[in-house]
Amino acid sequence: MKTKTLMLAAAALAFTAFAADAESLTGAGGTAIYPVLQVWAAKYAQGGGDAINYQAIGSGGGIKQIEAKTVDFANSDKPLMHADLAGNQLVQFPQVIISIVPIVNLPGIKSGDMVLSGMVLSKIFLGEIVKWNDPAIKALNPKLNLPSTAILTVHRADGSGTTFNFANYLGKVNPEWASKVGADTAIDWPGGVGGKGNAGVAADVQQTAGSIGYVEDAYAMQSKLVWTDMINAAGKRVKPTLEAFQAAASNADFTKVQDFYEILTNQPGAASWPITAATYMLLRADYPADKNKAILKFLDWSLKNGQEDAKKLDYVPMPDSVVKQIEASWGTTLKIKP
Repeated sequence: MKTKTLMLAAAALAFTAFAADAESLTGAGGTAIYPVLQVWAAKYAQGGGDAINYQAIGSGGGIKQIEAKTVDFANSDKPLMHADLAGNQLVQFPQVIISIVPIVNLPGIKSGDMVLSGMVLSKIFLGEIVKWNDPAIKALNPKLNLPSTAILTVHRADGSGTTFNFANYLGKVNPEWASKVGADTAIDWPGGVGGKGNAGVAADVQQTAGSIGYVEDAYAMQSKLVWTDMINAAGKRVKPTLEAFQAAASNADFTKVQDFYEILTNQPGAASWPITAATYMLLRADYPADKNKAILKFLDWSLKNGQEDAKKLDYVPMPDSVVKQIEASWGTTLKIKP
């Protein structure tokens, strides 16, 4: 796992990159993309591009704001169905692949010491496994000295695409989760406490012994949180590495779906990380062409020039073939060529 130099603070949920004589473009939405989006925005502005003002308020908030026409673009880790897009005159396309990792706070346990399966993780968040020395956790970690400490689950309190993908994964590995809880940007959690944004969950886990939560990988690494390995769909133990994220992302095929709609949790493959997702940009088809063109100029620049910055933060960039597909879609959906 690479050592990152960009530090994230719980309060750092908005940024503005200023460029001289440049237009200011406003966006809102998911917090998972925030670490790399702020890097892209800063470099874009430094190169003379428009200023980007992005409020990281969660995918649910971003969707609401773009539907209400209060921002120029939005971001969501939950893809929208065609009917929702068409009904609100929205267009979506993927920008980068994110990965979600479990994080824990247990004395003596370091990153990578513990491994969890999807079934055990789901039972923890269902409230069926309530102690860290539960036989199901011990069976996966026979060499660890696990305490009898009570487990406190930490989840997102805001509308979150990270929550959608995490819950979607739990539902795929445990039918009980799917029937009792389901998956959406906001769900009725069986228990635990909520934190605002990825940064809020990270902070709550960091401050509370015995806790477990889930965050986008960059937040775990930036904040030096203790992450766990996972047992993937192939039954293999994997670590949250860029290579494992790329292995899962390699299963994505956007050519066969409408509106780039893909759910990437629990992908096959011995090397695949089980909780990955595409994060999407949302634009309005009824906005003035010059406004959308300015936004697309930044997003296209990021797709083509931001790959190394994305990799440094363990995001998986879109391959060139997908970038070309995305660019081609703009001519059809927005009547704009990059």
